Amino acid sequence: MRSIVHAMQPALCITTAEQLDHALGQLANSDFVALDTEFMRESTYYAGLCLIQAATADYCVIIDPLALTELQPLWEFLADRRRLKVLHAGRQDLEVLSQAMAPAGLGIPGPVFDTQIAAALLGHASQVGYGPLVGERLGHALAKGHARADWSRRPLSTEQLEYAADDVRYLAPLYLDLRDALAAQGRLEWLEEESRELEDARLYRTEPDEAWRRLKGLDRLRPEQRAAIKVLARWRESRAMSSDKPRGWILSDESLREIAERLPRSAEDLDQLRSVAPGTIRKRGEEILALIAEGRELAANESPASNPPRPEPEKLALVTRLMAFVRTQAEQMKIAPELLATRRDAEHLVFSGRAERLLSGWRREVIGERLVALAKQAHQP
Repeated sequence: MRSIVHAMQPALCITTAEQLDHALGQLANSDFVALDTEFMRESTYYAGLCLIQAATADYCVIIDPLALTELQPLWEFLADRRRLKVLHAGRQDLEVLSQAMAPAGLGIPGPVFDTQIAAALLGHASQVGYGPLVGERLGHALAKGHARADWSRRPLSTEQLEYAADDVRYLAPLYLDLRDALAAQGRLEWLEEESRELEDARLYRTEPDEAWRRLKGLDRLRPEQRAAIKVLARWRESRAMSSDKPRGWILSDESLREIAERLPRSAEDLDQLRSVAPGTIRKRGEEILALIAEGRELAANESPASNPPRPEPEKLALVTRLMAFVRTQAEQMKIAPELLATRRDAEHLVFSGRAERLLSGWRREVIGERLVALAKQAHQP
């Protein structure tokens, strides 16, 4: 693999339409393209795409979307499903690219090969980083130092461009190495199944009406409190999207929860809340009070507050035994245990008899049926 790495040409920086057309023609000669992005989202709701890096086994480019006025050819190239898209821990990159491609009427780039998932299927840690994985698999130490750079500033330094190029320059040979290793162990189809989940558009958007699901512990709130927090979360999400500002700039999670718990009825009541800034009360106080009133009207649709009973010790012990079995199997198979089954999978199986994830796809034969059998055996007298 190292010979492929050393044969890689220097990265080209693409800033004109002519350069982009030529680059896409070169990339099209391969049946896969390694991808990475650099973006900024500290002060926005939507990520601002700053760079797109792309590489094949012997060609590497850095595409500057801030310098190009027409990106439709690039979006069409990425939407072409005849070519595999290789990414490492690619969920954020796919989110950013799907947002950028949406105005062109195009969906998520695919099909996908995620090298982090591939590595986990070969026994590496489930969250293994790109740099450590390149070091382990290819024997090359990547440079550090630009992870927190402001990628929206121009001009970019030579060091920044080299750092960006390395994110795909070694991703291409890494893919070839992992692909061959998975094929040798009969796990390539497992990777394809796992990576297909990354093409689900629901992963990359939050509908305002569903924004409350990001918050935890709502089942312990009274009906009127829960209704209020749902209304407030919907409003915050809509405001963040329309203004392209972070949710927390509209209203923090802490403020959202305190407002819902205290249910203020007046501006004076709002002033008593420690987590809500005076500026927020001044600008949005009347709107927040109206939302709380709306929540009160919807409270009848909410179920009473609940305090879930503590799980029976026997069931907790069974979950622990099942997870010990998972770890043993993972060690024997040289696979990250989290990919076989998570503790949540075991808890669903033990507490509610649910085993959808365990009994679907490749997991069914590899681990799922045995876990279900062990759980049933434990319940027998």
